Amino acid sequence: MKKLLSAVLSFFMAITVSAQPRGVDRGTPVFQNEDVVFYKIDDHTWAGNGHLMSNESLYIVEGNNSALLIDVGTNIKDLDKIVASITDKPVKLVATHVHPDHIGASVNYFDEVYIHPADTVNVASMMGNYRGKIIYMKEGDVFDLGGRRIEVVHTPGHTPGSVTFLDYAAGYGFSGDSFGSGNLLVFDKMSSFISTCEKMKKIMADKGIKVLYPGHFFGANLETPKRVDDMLTVSKGVMEGTMKGEPAANSLVPNALIITGEGFRINYSEAALR
Repeated sequence: MKKLLSAVLSFFMAITVSAQPRGVDRGTPVFQNEDVVFYKIDDHTWAGNGHLMSNESLYIVEGNNSALLIDVGTNIKDLDKIVASITDKPVKLVATHVHPDHIGASVNYFDEVYIHPADTVNVASMMGNYRGKIIYMKEGDVFDLGGRRIEVVHTPGHTPGSVTFLDYAAGYGFSGDSFGSGNLLVFDKMSSFISTCEKMKKIMADKGIKVLYPGHFFGANLETPKRVDDMLTVSKGVMEGTMKGEPAANSLVPNALIITGEGFRINYSEAALR
């Protein structure tokens, strides 16, 4: 497990990416230091980028009464104080999934964290030093922030317990690595990811979700309904055997095959197809 964690860190640190989130306010950062920079999405929502693992993203989502912090990045010193400098509302920490670039050492600034129970398989190896309380959330749970409601949607494929947080009123959501930010790593089953795409495609159409803010920023990688639909087409082709990726030696997925779609890559293994 320690070897896997080291490999995750090395892989993401090796990727060169743009330092500024696409699709957010390109004005002056609301906060910036050597560990993280936060930009405004709108008056009550902020996107942050850490600098250790491929511009890992974290988000502050504020309502009238409280706020969510979605992910904590890798290792951002005094993150609790940074968040408090941006919102004065009490904050709950929620995780899109249990990987060290999203729920890393900074998690220890918070007494509680919400994760999906299917990701407990990663807790010992990737959150083993967490001293706080883990609370489980599930599909359909709603965080009522006061005048703003954020719903949990289970979106496995990258990990068994990956989730996406949706703000139906605002028309956007926060997907972590569920759709890969342009470079999806399928550690779970391809069939799970196909179901995730089918589910999210319907939700985005029915609820007017225009974009999902991703777990990493590089290039024009906001996740649109077209991106989800394209990923569904490619993953179905792989599952049905009409499409196949090329062997790749530099992927975190063991015995990886990589297939390229419309502006994205999917890393998977033959084991994921069983």
